[in-house]
Amino acid sequence: MTKTETPIRVRYQETDQMGVVYHANYLVWFELGRTDFIEALGFKYHEIENQGVVSPVVDANIQFKKPIRYGEDAFVETWLDDYDGLRITYGYRIFNKSQELAVSGTTKHVIVKEGSFRPVSIRRSFPEWHEAYMKALER
Repeated sequence: MTKTETPIRVRYQETDQMGVVYHANYLVWFELGRTDFIEALGFKYHEIENQGVVSPVVDANIQFKKPIRYGEDAFVETWLDDYDGLRITYGYRIFNKSQELAVSGTTKHVIVKEGSFRPVSIRRSFPEWHEAYMKALER
């Protein structure tokens, strides 16, 4: 199974009044991890978007385990959790500097035509991405 690790330096503006990373920022970190994961497979998001499609999030799930604070370093571990040729689910774990699990979650995406938001089969329309995703699922 293919996994990537994306380092995160916690910035002051990402924290709340308590100095803890504001919960919505973890979804931004998921996106950073997902982008790195896709690049590790040899692709770039903007390349697929240049073909008139986008990949909206259709579901997000997040569990908070430990706070991460300003001044700490963290990293996002990202992998392909599920893929069926149309829907893609990415898995994430965010660890603090002590390598303790702080946040985990998933996001589910589909590829759709930019103007109509009609679903596009990755298997048929982007066979090279499909093959890379199938290989990334192998355990």
